[in-house]
Amino acid sequence: MTHIHDTQASWLDPEVVENALKNPNRDPAHVRAVLAKARELQGLNFDDVATLACIDDDALRDELYGTARYVKEEIYGKRMVLFAPLYISNVCGNECSYCAFRASNKSIQRHALDMEEIKQEALCLIDQGQKRVLLVAGEGYSAANGGFNYVLDAIDAVYSVEHKNGNIRRLNVNVAPLTLEEFQALKAREIGTYQLFQETYHRPTYAEVHLRGKKADFDWRASAMDRAMQAGIDDVGLGALFGLYDWRFELMSLMQHIAHLEERFGVGAHTISVPRIEPAEGSDFASAPPYAVTDEDFKKLVAILRLAVPYTGLILSTRESAEMRREAIALGISQISAGSRTNPGGYAADATSTEQFQLGDHRSLEEVVRELASTGFIPSFCTACYRMGRTGKDFMDLAKPGLIKRKCDPNAVTTLQEYLCDYAEPATQAAGESAIVQSLDKMDPKTRRNAEKMLNMIRNGRRDIYC
Repeated sequence: MTHIHDTQASWLDPEVVENALKNPNRDPAHVRAVLAKARELQGLNFDDVATLACIDDDALRDELYGTARYVKEEIYGKRMVLFAPLYISNVCGNECSYCAFRASNKSIQRHALDMEEIKQEALCLIDQGQKRVLLVAGEGYSAANGGFNYVLDAIDAVYSVEHKNGNIRRLNVNVAPLTLEEFQALKAREIGTYQLFQETYHRPTYAEVHLRGKKADFDWRASAMDRAMQAGIDDVGLGALFGLYDWRFELMSLMQHIAHLEERFGVGAHTISVPRIEPAEGSDFASAPPYAVTDEDFKKLVAILRLAVPYTGLILSTRESAEMRREAIALGISQISAGSRTNPGGYAADATSTEQFQLGDHRSLEEVVRELASTGFIPSFCTACYRMGRTGKDFMDLAKPGLIKRKCDPNAVTTLQEYLCDYAEPATQAAGESAIVQSLDKMDPKTRRNAEKMLNMIRNGRRDIYC
């Protein structure tokens, strides 16, 4: 049974957010005390985040960035998780002013992939070397195409594809809010993270930009994570679409959402995504968002989140340019998409359907892997935690004392080694092998021995080795 508190976002208090932003403690000594607290790697509270969000001094902003770089390096080292989105439909019944897929947009071609087309997309992604995929569907599936079963069948279709040395090992899912029973069915399909963005936590703005359709119900969307976690999905991904309203308000509201989940379920968000509005076909609104976030404010946003929730994955999509992604990675981003397409069938050569938004980074997965490796990063395709049950609170119990590195570091280098053996061009192979050597040199002796054993197994033809 779904109770009233599962469908209303009573935990969201905009007045508290607005008051915190009106009266932050701007004293430089206090700001530096908050930054010193962040270096202890235990996160920040609501008032701490308000203090950092209101930094307007260049020197303090630079200290914020320096602290974020320190925290990112201490917790994540040089690992960078890679994934790709898989859009299965751009048919949608909602009317969202900023989106090319909105129902009234007659300028785009609509298409919902059938199961064979979905398998073809999965095959194309495997041919790139992808192992982690985010399944994305609009809110347009209906009784005509099987209703919610369309999504469940799509998950099965992706997991069914075996090609060369590869397969998609874990699907994360971004679909519209579900009932408790639907979330239970989603959990049974062995997904990774359930991801859903509130878009904006500001109720008046939400009503202004979500004009019709199921998505117009603010509370049904905001309460979705409660139902997901009730259903046993303990890895959930939050996010906002920055540019709809003041980024500071969205940031503080995200903190309220995280605090609510931690209080009720004992664990907050597994990931947070930070998309900025990008131009979208047929949307004047998206070309001139009312609260456009500057590059400097965007970097502040990323840095503050890294300090506030240091063990939560921060995701950046190909909406952003290659240069901005480089800067954001240093400040706290731990997962990025690569080689992305945001239209159904986009990985197939003959796809003609419209993309959801304009991409900023058009590089292939190969190019992204090569650049990351050449700068000492370990591009990781790891899915081990999902498959070993290290999710939700179990993951955080390992992450906070630093124990997860003993798993993440070996798994990162082995998944990179697989990519180098099966997909990489010579220049990428050379850069990747060098990055692996650098990574091994930083491991403790026991972890290194385990990693080297796994690497030798990969080089001798074994695949999908993880701990």
